[in-house]
Amino acid sequence: MGATLIDGLISGLLPGILYAIGMAQVKPATCTSNQVTGQFSCTGGGLGGGVVFVLLGALIALGATLWLIYQEGTTGQTIGKKMLNIRLVREQDGQPLGFGMALVRRICHAIDAIPCYVGFLWPLWDEKRQTFADKIISTVVVVSQ
Repeated sequence: MGATLIDGLISGLLPGILYAIGMAQVKPATCTSNQVTGQFSCTGGGLGGGVVFVLLGALIALGATLWLIYQEGTTGQTIGKKMLNIRLVREQDGQPLGFGMALVRRICHAIDAIPCYVGFLWPLWDEKRQTFADKIISTVVVVSQ
């Protein structure tokens, strides 16, 4: 859980700042209605240049997420996992699981969230310290050598 927080800060800080800058540039529209004719009209408003910041933030967030999945799949470690001296491996042979299965594991983390996020807390009392996604993909997090 600590590694996820570290990775989230690293991969989400810059996109979050760019998103905030972009949303700050959104201008509200002024809308009026004509009581006699019943017509409704709006003037002004729009995203302005903010859409560039929002899209850039989204692109950076996507790239960072894919990079983290790649690192986890090929080496078993993200920056957060390295800092905590842990790594993700296949349960049966202790090897990194590869990019494709790391991506599937990331998608399976949605299952961890379904029952009120219990799946993310499951490692606290599970003997193998696995989330639901780890159980599905047959992975474990181990202390690095």
